[in-house]
Amino acid sequence: MPEWTDKDRRQYEHIKESNLDRGVPNDRAEEIAARTVNKERREEGRTPKKRTQGTGNPRRGLEDRTKDELYNRAKDLGVEGRSKMKKSELIDAIRKRQ
Repeated sequence: MPEWTDKDRRQYEHIKESNLDRGVPNDRAEEIAARTVNKERREEGRTPKKRTQGTGNPRRGLEDRTKDELYNRAKDLGVEGRSKMKKSELIDAIRKRQ
């Protein structure tokens, strides 16, 4: 776990246990808990970068992802001109490449 405080670890365990009690599989419960704690850390400014470095949750549609996540996905796909694109243009470019 990346530089989590004791409070972060307790929150992670609580969220994970709550999901397990609801019947969520263990690996999914761990993912949900980690994403939740990391989101809180990011919103509180306790992470090195406030902008996301990932490409977003693959289970969500492109429209539900942030522009930063779409930008990173477009970068992975080698889309040229991505830095000047709007969110809708990034979605179109990614769909053409997939």
